Amino acid sequence: MTIEDLALLFTRGIGPRTATELIEQFGSAERLYASRLGEIMASINLREDIARRIVAGEGLKRAEQEVEYCRKNDIRIIAATDEEYPEPLRQVSDRPHILFVQGNVDALNMRTLSVVGTREATPAGTYNCQLLISSLAEMVDDLSIVSGLAYGIDAAAHRAALASGVKTVAVVPSILPNIAPASHRTLANEILRSGGAIVSELHSATHLNGSFFIARNRIIAAMSAGLVVVESPVSGGSLATADMADSYGRVVMAVPGRMTDANSFGSNNLIRSGKARMVLTARDIVEDLGWEIAERTEQAEEQEGVDIASLSPAEQKIVHAFSESSSVDWEALVNHSGLSLGELSMAIMDLELKGVIRALPGKRYELI
Repeated sequence: MTIEDLALLFTRGIGPRTATELIEQFGSAERLYASRLGEIMASINLREDIARRIVAGEGLKRAEQEVEYCRKNDIRIIAATDEEYPEPLRQVSDRPHILFVQGNVDALNMRTLSVVGTREATPAGTYNCQLLISSLAEMVDDLSIVSGLAYGIDAAAHRAALASGVKTVAVVPSILPNIAPASHRTLANEILRSGGAIVSELHSATHLNGSFFIARNRIIAAMSAGLVVVESPVSGGSLATADMADSYGRVVMAVPGRMTDANSFGSNNLIRSGKARMVLTARDIVEDLGWEIAERTEQAEEQEGVDIASLSPAEQKIVHAFSESSSVDWEALVNHSGLSLGELSMAIMDLELKGVIRALPGKRYELI
C-alpha cells in the first residue's frame, strides 16, 4: 500500500469502481498520480474536475493523517494491489480499493466460506449453523468462516468457528476500532484473540449511515468461493447478499427448512428457484466447492465410540431417547429430554462431535 492508494479514498468523485478502473489502467496509484491531466481524463473518460483533483493531490494530506490514525489503533491498511488482499475479492469490479484490518491478515486468505442468515435466528437455525461449521472444521484444513458480526446467524457462525478452533473474519459496517453492534465488542475481541480478523472499508472520517450495511454485504459475498444462507425469511439482507454472491459467480448454498417456518421461506425459495444448492450436511458444502477432505477425518471415523457414562446429564437424556428406536426426530428429543431448545441444540452438537449420534435427513438423528 502506498500513500497514493489511500489518497484515492479521500478524492471527491472517486468510488470503488472508479478507483479500480484507474488502477487497472495505470498499473498502480503511484503511476496514476504521476500522470498528466489529459492522460488521466482519457484513460476512462474521467470528468475533468475529478482528474484535476488527482493531479492536485487532493487526498494526499488526509491520507497521511489516516496512516497515523491506523498506526495508533493497530489497524492494517491493505490495497487491492497488495499480496495480502483476499484473492476472491480482488476478482470483482466493485471491490473496495482499500481494506482496514485488525487482527490476523492471513485469516483473509485461507479456505474461506461466507455464512449468513437472519438476525432473528431460531434455535434450530442456530443449531444448524453450529453443526455445519463444527463438521466442516473436522473435514477441512485452513478453514476460515466469514460473516458480518450481526445478531442472529452471523454471531452464531463466528461463535461456532471459535468453538471449533477455526479462524473467523468479521466484516463490519463501522469505523475501526469501533464495532457495530457495540454489544458484540466482546465477540470481536474473542475473534481477534483466536487469530481471526475484523475488516472494514470505512476510513476514520466516514460519515456513518445505514447505506454501509448493503455495501458491507458485497464484501462478504465476494470474499469467499461460496456462501451459505443458513436461515432467512422471505426478504432481508441475507437474500441480498446471496444475490450479490450469485452475480459474482460464487457458489450459493442454502439450508432448507420446514415449509411452515417463516424463517425458512427465503432459504427455501433460493433452493426452489435454482439460485442456491441445497445443503444438508457439511460434506455437501465440501463437494459443491470442490474442496479436499483432510485425511484426519477418515482416521477420526475409525476411532472407538464414547463411553455413555462419561457424557453430561443433558447428553445422557438425549441418548436415552433412543431406547426404543435407533433413530428419532427433533420433536421426540424435545419431548423426551425435557431440555430447553437451546440446551438441546448444544447437547446434540456435542454428541455429534463425540461421534455418539449423527444427523439424518428430515431433522432426524441416529444413535451410532
